[in-house]
Amino acid sequence: MIDGLAQGQTLADCDHCPVLKVVPRGSFFMGAAAGDLGREEDEGPLHAVTIPEPLAVGMYEVSFREWDACVDRGGCRHRPRDEGWGRSDRPAINVSWSDAQTYVEWLSEETGLPYRLLSEAEWEYAARAGVGTPRYWGDQSTQTCEHANSADVAGRTSSGLRWPEDWTFAICSDTFPTTAPGGSFSPNRFGLQDTLGNVWEWTQDCWNDRYSRAPDDGRAWETGDCRRRVVRGGAWNSQPLDIRASVRDGIRDGTRSNNLGFRVIRVLESPSPDDTESAPSDAPGDDVSPETEASEAPDEGPR
Repeated sequence: MIDGLAQGQTLADCDHCPVLKVVPRGSFFMGAAAGDLGREEDEGPLHAVTIPEPLAVGMYEVSFREWDACVDRGGCRHRPRDEGWGRSDRPAINVSWSDAQTYVEWLSEETGLPYRLLSEAEWEYAARAGVGTPRYWGDQSTQTCEHANSADVAGRTSSGLRWPEDWTFAICSDTFPTTAPGGSFSPNRFGLQDTLGNVWEWTQDCWNDRYSRAPDDGRAWETGDCRRRVVRGGAWNSQPLDIRASVRDGIRDGTRSNNLGFRVIRVLESPSPDDTESAPSDAPGDDVSPETEASEAPDEGPR
């Protein structure tokens, strides 16, 4: 049990709050191994990280329904455009890191509970869900359409989207040319949805182009280039090689884009040692990205 809650239990702190999943504390290897296909230098060095506290992580990316509740109740001033793709359970897009901070501050006041953005380490731990392969379903990008919303046949054949000439697409169709409603794809082992694909997710961390001095205890890295913040997970317009748990980018904190969103977290009371479940530690050895936007997106955003 974790703070009176079982691992994997679903909870929501109010009727307009994001749904959360209880995730245990544990340890994992963060980053990409030297031999991982598509690995960039900023994904290393591979290093061990311990998440010391259990977490309640957003089951989905924050939706337009949840964001609009913040606007309607006076907590958020910015009502982001949905590009004509729909609101409701689709992830809130065109929200900056600064906008996301406003939302979590409001949510904390609304519930009396400590909400915030995930740290980059917490994000990767939650996204991997105990799996050491590049993707939580394994190492094959050919299976992406079964598990994640990314650049594929559905997007390539849509007349409303523009793509770079050299873009690579998954040779399958997930049926969503742009964003998909939360929960449209299979969850990972922690029961979290859309940790890969759909929208890039803001994290708390400042941008650093190597993990050489990164925290190893799950804390956000609050030094470095703090005008840029780390985004993770890839998006609906990401190429197959960028749909990996270790892919990262640093984006200016005021950027609003149609492939940028976020999810939330709150920390739970620590369990007793006997209740702790750790992620597998069988990571491959090591010396221990994202993309141009389509449609009406701003010039600056995940590459």
